Amino acid sequence: MNIAFIGLGNMGAPMAANLAKAGHTVTGFDVAGTTAEGVTMADTAAKAVKDAAVVITMLPNGQILRDVAADIIPHMAKGAVLLDCSTVDVDSARAVAELCTQSGLLALDAPVSGGIGGAAGGTLTFMVGGSDDAFAIGKPLFDIMGQKAVHCGASGNGQAAKICNNMILGVTMIATCEAFSLADKLGLSREAMFDVVSTSSGYSWSMNAYCPAPGVGPQSPADNDYKPGFAADLMLKDLRLSQQAAEAADADTPMGEAACELYRQFVEAEDGKGRDFSAMLPRLAARKRGE
Repeated sequence: MNIAFIGLGNMGAPMAANLAKAGHTVTGFDVAGTTAEGVTMADTAAKAVKDAAVVITMLPNGQILRDVAADIIPHMAKGAVLLDCSTVDVDSARAVAELCTQSGLLALDAPVSGGIGGAAGGTLTFMVGGSDDAFAIGKPLFDIMGQKAVHCGASGNGQAAKICNNMILGVTMIATCEAFSLADKLGLSREAMFDVVSTSSGYSWSMNAYCPAPGVGPQSPADNDYKPGFAADLMLKDLRLSQQAAEAADADTPMGEAACELYRQFVEAEDGKGRDFSAMLPRLAARKRGE
């Protein structure tokens, strides 16, 4: 298959390389000039998408996605699929899908979970919105780039699933960090805390698989001085998307709103930028009630 890949950053480059390694012809473009192994680079995005059956984008935000889509859609072959793997707002995903429909193209919004390691290892999970026909075309590519792809329904639903999932993740990580901080002050060891909660009703992915306490549980960024596996600033981005969606849908999400504000303060007013989102634990552990 001829594939174009627009956006060869930390996530996009290994995803594109895995497609090329699997035998697909991949043409890439990135405004920063970055490359990927096995990928032929084009001078412009418009040149990259010419004759591509599938165009994959991995971009920073919804406005950039809209701008790139407006640039490349006129140059895409009729019947081609625009497969966006960025994490963006639901409205942008649906607006781009509508542009595709108007131009005789198919569209998929397919944000990912799994981080840089999942992109490199081909173990990502894709949450996919779009038509059945588009999903059928994209499925073999999802199988190369990831380990699971869930078809969530119509266009925009992939982004909706990602936003809801990461709102849960942000809230549960804060609750996990708060519990460790409280345990410290009550004289309960972190190991005992983990042993109890990880096998009791308080267990969660944040506790069991990504424990924010160093030296406790499986290896996690906490054991590497909180160097990011999932950066706090990316969690803030996703929580802001969740609150933007909640406002648009008139949904009451008080815990999501509180988590968004805590990560905003951590990233923008403290030392959270560039640290893992689980570094909320040392932040909370150093504070007193009401600070």
